[in-house]
Amino acid sequence: MDEQLAQLLANTHDKNEGPRKQAELDLMHAQRNPEFPLSLSRIGAHTGAPIHIRQSALSYLRKFIEKNWAPDDAGSGPQIPIPDSTKDYLRNAILELVLSPEDERKVKVAASYVVSKIAIADFPHRWPALLPAVLGVMPAGTDAQLHGALRILQDLVEESLSDEQFFGVARDIIQACHDVALNEKRKETHRSLAVLVFRSCFDLMDIVKDDHKREVKAFAEQVLAGWLPFLEQVIKSPLPPLPADTSAQPETWYGPVALKDQAIKTLIKIRSVFPSILVQQSLALFTATWEELSLLAPAYQALFIDSNAQNRLEDIDGLPFTLDFLVLDELDFLNQCLRAPPVQKQLAAEIKARGAVHDTPWVLDLMSLLVSYSQITQEEEGLWDIDVSLYLAEETSVSSNYTARTACGDLIIKLAEWLDKAALEGLFAFTKTLFSTEGTSWQRREAALFLFSAILNDFVDVEKSVPPEIANAYLELVGYAINREDEPMLRARGYLVAGSLAHVYQPAAALLNNVIQAVTQDDSELVQVASVKAIEGFVRGGVSADRQVPVLLAIQGFLESRDLSDLEDADDLLVTLLETLRSTISLDTRIAIQPDSKALDLLFLIAKHGAANFHVSLIVCETFEDVARTFKDNEGPLRDMEHPRLYAALCGKVLPSITGTFDVANLTQDDPLVTLAADLLSLLVQYGSEPLPDGFVAATLPKLHHVLMTSTEGEILRPGAEALKFMLMHDHKQVFSWSDETGRSGLEVCLRVIDRLLGPGIEDNAASEVGGLAAELVEKAGHERLGPFLPQLLQAVATRLETAQAAQFIQSLILVFARLSLVGAQDVINFLSEIQISGQVGLQVVLSKWLENSVNFAGYDEIRQNVIALSKIYSLNDSRLAQTMVKGDLIIENTGRIMTRSRAKLHPDRYTIIPAPLKILKVLIEELVSASGIQAASNLAAAAATELADEDLDDDDGDDGWEDEPDDALDLALGSTKSDLMGWAEGAGNQRQRDDETQAYLVDFFLRADAENIAGFHDWLGMLSEDEKRKIKEAAR
Repeated sequence: MDEQLAQLLANTHDKNEGPRKQAELDLMHAQRNPEFPLSLSRIGAHTGAPIHIRQSALSYLRKFIEKNWAPDDAGSGPQIPIPDSTKDYLRNAILELVLSPEDERKVKVAASYVVSKIAIADFPHRWPALLPAVLGVMPAGTDAQLHGALRILQDLVEESLSDEQFFGVARDIIQACHDVALNEKRKETHRSLAVLVFRSCFDLMDIVKDDHKREVKAFAEQVLAGWLPFLEQVIKSPLPPLPADTSAQPETWYGPVALKDQAIKTLIKIRSVFPSILVQQSLALFTATWEELSLLAPAYQALFIDSNAQNRLEDIDGLPFTLDFLVLDELDFLNQCLRAPPVQKQLAAEIKARGAVHDTPWVLDLMSLLVSYSQITQEEEGLWDIDVSLYLAEETSVSSNYTARTACGDLIIKLAEWLDKAALEGLFAFTKTLFSTEGTSWQRREAALFLFSAILNDFVDVEKSVPPEIANAYLELVGYAINREDEPMLRARGYLVAGSLAHVYQPAAALLNNVIQAVTQDDSELVQVASVKAIEGFVRGGVSADRQVPVLLAIQGFLESRDLSDLEDADDLLVTLLETLRSTISLDTRIAIQPDSKALDLLFLIAKHGAANFHVSLIVCETFEDVARTFKDNEGPLRDMEHPRLYAALCGKVLPSITGTFDVANLTQDDPLVTLAADLLSLLVQYGSEPLPDGFVAATLPKLHHVLMTSTEGEILRPGAEALKFMLMHDHKQVFSWSDETGRSGLEVCLRVIDRLLGPGIEDNAASEVGGLAAELVEKAGHERLGPFLPQLLQAVATRLETAQAAQFIQSLILVFARLSLVGAQDVINFLSEIQISGQVGLQVVLSKWLENSVNFAGYDEIRQNVIALSKIYSLNDSRLAQTMVKGDLIIENTGRIMTRSRAKLHPDRYTIIPAPLKILKVLIEELVSASGIQAASNLAAAAATELADEDLDDDDGDDGWEDEPDDALDLALGSTKSDLMGWAEGAGNQRQRDDETQAYLVDFFLRADAENIAGFHDWLGMLSEDEKRKIKEAAR
């Protein structure tokens, strides 16, 4: 079978799809053969087989084991039983392969993954020999054996060991790694891997320390006593000399760089998990890291600024080994050390001794260091020259490409948070020497201005002022930068700094004309887009409305000079154009609707080429909403006269473009332009005048009707249904008086749309706005117009409600009956009692769904309407309500077992069954608590109490350690981080805020119900829990 499987594995690499697919199918069928896993293991261990075949064999074996090894790991599909004898063989064979003297790292890595998958199920109880075997080869094994052992340890720590298992073997694992790491006779890559395994141990410590703080911290202190001196020494050890005139990192640096980087990463991890442990060593580590960065600066300059050396490289074990990675991590660690109290105390003492920041040597040295690593690399320069969107992505911090330049910006922001405006003084003192010294490269000058931008933008965000003398001094440097004809990157930076300065320093506004001119006239596209970005800063800084037209003309000229089809993939450029356009329009939205204004035309032009981008569509909609809302919210004595006139002008400006989109689009496909047009139409009608302009319905409803009757896309149907609802809200008379070319009335069109959206062919999420539309139609048309259609409509709503699953859709449908109940609760109950839905009385179906989902309602108005409707239904004291049984409280079963998904399916939640009036009271009690803010306050109090308790137990967060915040960035690799994020997401979904109006209504309701014994309130009160009775008393105080 081995030869047959080997051939099939080879065929899976065939470039032709037919043989490849057939081989994959044959391998799937071969899994039923008991020899399948054994044969794969033999192929994987066969040193004469091609490497890629061995890797494939081990990969298929890993997947086979993942699915079939443990009884609970079936996932999707049936499991294939693996005999115990086969399992014994595989354990020994794969472990032997990983620990063998063979020096083929790719095979070792693939085999170690197989070991880890077996270990997840079998270690330690069914495979007790695993760890002793691994640790046994590490002291004297060959390099190949050591590599295999370290790979197994890494996978065990990261994938297989539980926290309880880890602390049973932690000391042995950490000691073995310590021995390898300190053994200078071993390869640096293997020493690096040992440090990586040690660092991974802290992820497990981080998980366990919440429950066993003192014990875990004591253990960490004990092991770190031997590790910290080593880590510091690694940082201090110099790299071999860099050969002269080199443009690539020498191979002799790979191992040392990898080891240094793992040492820095480990210190960062220790600092994030146990900040206080590193406090005493923080000054020494800070000094060592700073000295290391200073020594590496010339090499960084030679490799990445003066040359374009390869960067961001990792080996097969995931070990970074290029200098850029090392510099990046060292800058991050330097940033963290800068916040340690001993470091700040020492640095502050030096500033005090000098008397001024700009005369303090360490400040100027640090600025020099940051400028060195903030320079634009040759790789960045080349990429930005090809694609200006990449440049804008870096400038707006939306790029995931975290570089040394970005890290320097973060570090200087943190420095400014500590030193405040003195940081600006120190930076300027050094920057001044760069601009006054002949021969200084444009890269260093640009980097100095980049660092100033970082501080300045942070000051703007937190509303800090910049000393006028500093701002004026930088304004002079900006003037120098924007006039450097042969240095486009420096010019671009100058314009960006000018835009940021305009936020805080009014004289900078004088440069706006230069910036506007550069948008269309500068020779460099990068300078042009930087100028577009800078304009936004000027506008937000406050410029007169008369600058709106010149800016719009500049943007128009910029777009006209380009092939607009190229913009479709230039997402960041589109976003920058839109954000500047939005700011410009906001100067005076009235100008935007003038016949000769191009503002909205430009908005739609950009939207046309970027509608597929969510961010672009979002900004377009927000900008358009700003315009429409401005007219709606216009205040003053002429408001009622002005709004219809301005709104009519807006409609005349935009309706041809919006409705024209519906004409040319294929509505049966997901066309982002149609989605955007539907959103814009919904916004336009939402802020419409009352009544709507003459002819508005005739211009929009035919095409909107076609869209709603043709499309199946929720992104189109939801705003489309909303638009029709808003038409009814603002001018139902115009809707009802209109008819299409076939004589179909507006009322009939609405009914047709509602009927389609309630049909089984439309998904819940796509139809989530139909309830609001139906409720509005019933309210505006009334029984007189609807006649026999009213019961048919309500029957359709009730029928769809039975099968509805999506929360928003359920709320939408329930609110149809809730709004009717506000004025005719008895009629609603009578109607629901007379209809049948799937063999059940309609009252049973609707009330069950209504009361089960009420506590999940969203929206102040919707919640208030629902509360009032339920109170009115309860007050009817209708015997049919008492006879209707619905879900009550959840029955808690404490089995003492963890509830997995499979067990949850076998044992679904069970509820008590209670009469509907009692359930209504329970719902209203919960709404009373939510409206009063008691729940939110209790949640905050509980969180505060937990936090105080944690502080009492853990001195890592105390004043004697690092700052209160352990880190600026979330480590998404940490289990605790993932847990916290998931907990936040689950807890944030149904947060209710205080609502005084709803609270007042409910307090009055319960007081009257008690005083007048409404609907037998006293009897129902006795059936409530003591907790519910207490909630009524507390909320009613």
